[in-house]
Amino acid sequence: MLKKNKSIKLLNYYKLINHNLIYNNKPINRYKKENYEISKDKVKKLELLKKEILNIKNCNLKKQAKNIVFSDGNPKSKIMLIGEAPGANEDQEGLPFVGRAGQLLDKMLSAIDLDRKKVYISNIVNYRPPENRKPTNEEIKRYLPFITKHIEIINPKIIVLLGSTAMNALIGNEVVISKMRGKWIERKFGNCKASLIITFHPAFLMRQPAQKKMAWIDLKMIRDKNNNLNI
Repeated sequence: MLKKNKSIKLLNYYKLINHNLIYNNKPINRYKKENYEISKDKVKKLELLKKEILNIKNCNLKKQAKNIVFSDGNPKSKIMLIGEAPGANEDQEGLPFVGRAGQLLDKMLSAIDLDRKKVYISNIVNYRPPENRKPTNEEIKRYLPFITKHIEIINPKIIVLLGSTAMNALIGNEVVISKMRGKWIERKFGNCKASLIITFHPAFLMRQPAQKKMAWIDLKMIRDKNNNLNI
């Protein structure tokens, strides 16, 4: 009976995250922003950080991009998701995860009773790499101080790294995602102490749907940690 219930939950999860993804290329419209009541100090720190990124000099990514992609979601949240870099839709709207991968991410969050009003989302790199290529090591190194400061300002209790680029940037190049995903790691970023977990990037799951079963395990771990921390 227990095995049957697990199978039903997994089937429901697959239905949820696969619904209308393959044929819908329309980006999610997130221009309407929520007004979250956060402290003036946090508002000021986020504005200053964004200004620092906007003032970066001699960055080819910035020169070729249309918009900075800073963040989305609730800055009061204690759950922070960090992806790789913006794509074409993200560059157009100036918000992370608004294309097909963003639709899948929303389905994944919904599967564990979360949404963008309950989490905070950013990327390792804030400008779109040309042709949606992977950011270079030099580009990651340039933007690493900004995402580190971003984490410290938000001060999450849970950090979810989406994909190998985010993992390598914040954990190290000597690790591989197949061995690191689904494990809790304690990390400090300035004064922020957080429980960190690595899972697959939604874009990877779209290319490798067989890995969705492993991502579901990771999502349940995030749900359970969230419940245990009562946040």
